[in-house]
Parts: sequence; structure tokens; C-alpha cells
Amino acid sequence: MTVDTNNYYGNISISDDSIKVVAGFAVLDCYGVVDLVSRSLKDSAREILKKESYSKGIKIHHIDNRIYIDVYCILKYGVSISAVAESLRNTVKYTVENFTGMLVDAVNVHVVGVRV
Repeated sequence: MTVDTNNYYGNISISDDSIKVVAGFAVLDCYGVVDLVSRSLKDSAREILKKESYSKGIKIHHIDNRIYIDVYCILKYGVSISAVAESLRNTVKYTVENFTGMLVDAVNVHVVGVRV
């Protein structure tokens, strides 16, 4: 699926996969995040075949040019989960809004595990 918008320059279509990659880069750039994790068997099989590492734990939903993002990640042991989650939420929101020019309504952070 794609996110479509109109502006002065014309129509712009941005694929969900490109938004996932941008959000994945933003997530892995945050302090305390070790890795992204897929949540379904279908996604796991796709990762093995395609080797998509930056978009594997990102889910994108959009309704009326508003984007909703779910992030599934593993955090580093010893970090404050709430502080890292808040930083992650702000970083992903800013990065995706800057990339797409559309509003991100929610970034839901799901901490799947902790790694030493």
C-alpha cells in the first residue's frame, strides 16, 4: 500500500516499505535498542528469504493521511525502558514526519525482550 498526498508540486506516493525502512533506521539509531523483532511467522519467513533487517519489526497503518507505527524491539539490559521508549517514540515520529511530510499520530513501542 502507499501513502498519497497532494501539494504544490503535485501528487506524491510513498510506499509503506520505504516508510518502514526509514523508521527502522531511526529505531536502530536510538541508544539502548539492540535489534528489531518480527512478530509473525509470515514475517519471519520473509526475513529469511529477503534479509530485510531494517524493516522487520515495523508495522505501518495509515488512515486519511495519518500514519500509525508499531515498533517491536529488543532493548539493552540496564537501560531505563521508559526513557528509551520515549526517546524512540520521539525520534521515529520526527524522522517519519520529516521524510513523508505527513502527520504521525501514534508510535507504539512494544518491548519484546532484553538482551545483555
